Amino acid sequence: MSFEDPQTRINRRALLARGSVGLGAAALASIDSPSTHASAIGGQPGLPHHTPKAKRAIYLFMSGAPSQMDMWDHKPAMDDWYNKDLPESIRKGQRLTTMTSDQERFPVVPSIYKFSPHGASGTMASELVPFMAKKVDDIALVKSMYTEAINHDPAITYFVTGDQLPGKASLGSWLSYGLGTENENLPAFLVMTASWSGRKGAQAITNRLWGSGFLPSEYQGVALRSSGDPVLYLSNPKGMASSVRRRMLDALATLNEQTSDRIGDPETEARIAQYEMAFRMQTSVPDLTNISDEPQYILDLYGPDVTTPGTFANCCLLSRRMAERGVRFTQIFHRGWDQHNALPKDLPNQCRDVDQPSAALLTDLRQRGMLDDTLVVWGGEFGRTIYCQGKLTKTDYGRDHHPKCFTVWLAGAGVKGGVVHGETDEFSYNIVKDPVHVRDLNATILHQMGIDAERFTYSFKGLDQRLTGVEESRVVREILA
Repeated sequence: MSFEDPQTRINRRALLARGSVGLGAAALASIDSPSTHASAIGGQPGLPHHTPKAKRAIYLFMSGAPSQMDMWDHKPAMDDWYNKDLPESIRKGQRLTTMTSDQERFPVVPSIYKFSPHGASGTMASELVPFMAKKVDDIALVKSMYTEAINHDPAITYFVTGDQLPGKASLGSWLSYGLGTENENLPAFLVMTASWSGRKGAQAITNRLWGSGFLPSEYQGVALRSSGDPVLYLSNPKGMASSVRRRMLDALATLNEQTSDRIGDPETEARIAQYEMAFRMQTSVPDLTNISDEPQYILDLYGPDVTTPGTFANCCLLSRRMAERGVRFTQIFHRGWDQHNALPKDLPNQCRDVDQPSAALLTDLRQRGMLDDTLVVWGGEFGRTIYCQGKLTKTDYGRDHHPKCFTVWLAGAGVKGGVVHGETDEFSYNIVKDPVHVRDLNATILHQMGIDAERFTYSFKGLDQRLTGVEESRVVREILA
């Protein structure tokens, strides 16, 4: 099904605006009213398509590509292959990056990290993830993810927008547009970029990754900062009282409404909504980011970094606070996973950053009764090669990009716990069972949020745009309860 066109939406909004007492007065009154609502505010007619398992989602994105065979994809047979050339029968002429395409050899480097079975499911997990290893019965581990993208920017863009090329709407924007918000005083889509312990020089994260693309700009993600105002320009300028700011916004809203009536540009309506949201956020965001009311046992759960703004631990705790307040979609980007060299030095640091907080988030949500309707997703844009990039020694080596197979996990909101889906060959190089494409993962996320990816469209440039694109996608029902 295709939703109404922008012009229809503009006329209806203009009618409602003329029949109301004014956006400014309504927004001011809302500050003193309960902020969290039982039903969604906004959203599109006919959504959700079916009863959702998830009211909200938290996406933990490991930017740079975690090494699957060092964390989750146990390959003990590789111990006998150390420094032997990867067989051409396995590589099969696969496309290579320019970083390894001129290598004379592709020597196999097995993981140096110990694996052991955990939980009732007996899922194998590396010593690098001791906290998440205790959570294997709560997660569905998908070992058979794959993508066509082989470089970071198009690969990340593919995951978060459904297309390798820039310009499309992000997953969070789609959800915000389609389902609305449960809290009129906070954005439906919030983003955090966490600090990391690896070496500097990680791949850039740009704001178009949480952009709204062709959707109205009011649906783009709002990025929280770790220092100063949580959101840029959140505070009033020095010497300006809140009452003065309120009168300014009321006057500006009147001018913008006149412009909207005359021109009919949907971005004018979006600008009005964004100004009003910014005003409400002056009260709601400081409360959201102030963790002084958290009990000590919760802080201990997330680990020693939790009180340091901008750390992954701090971001995970904030994501739980966002979920409590009805934020529809939260995305945390953790950079630095691009280990082309010095993997034995950098990978443990990266895992130390995210392991305890990720497990703590699941525990925290469960003990509050929220994991049943909060979907949590963890993963990166592709995996790493079993062969070494550059010089191989016993203590130092790297791995190149590998899009043909890698691992993600999901938890909560109708996802089966203790499930391992998909298999790779003994080299963790090719998928041998149950492949899952980027489109399939996004379709599954939408499904748990009550949305049929095939029917969720937006008309733009003569096409019915979809998050999953024009190619076929499927819901990975094998990991769903």
